[in-house]
Amino acid sequence: MIATQKEMAEAKLPLGYRDYCAHLLIPLNKCRIEAWYLPWKCEDEKHAFEKCQYDDYMRRMRLLAKRKKKEDQAKTEIDA
Repeated sequence: MIATQKEMAEAKLPLGYRDYCAHLLIPLNKCRIEAWYLPWKCEDEKHAFEKCQYDDYMRRMRLLAKRKKKEDQAKTEIDA
């Protein structure tokens, strides 16, 4: 994680958003407030945040697949 707990608390991020991509959400929220939440503003920040969320999801799914594969291999070794 790049953003510290103190930075996230100062930005008043909800607990559910204090994750791997919080360092991108802080400037996105700041931009949204300054731009009065206009949908065509802050597109670069929004895209960067959404890409980070997607990459983090894919990373976690790869880890889960590796863990399941390792468990399946251990299970077949025990059964054999």
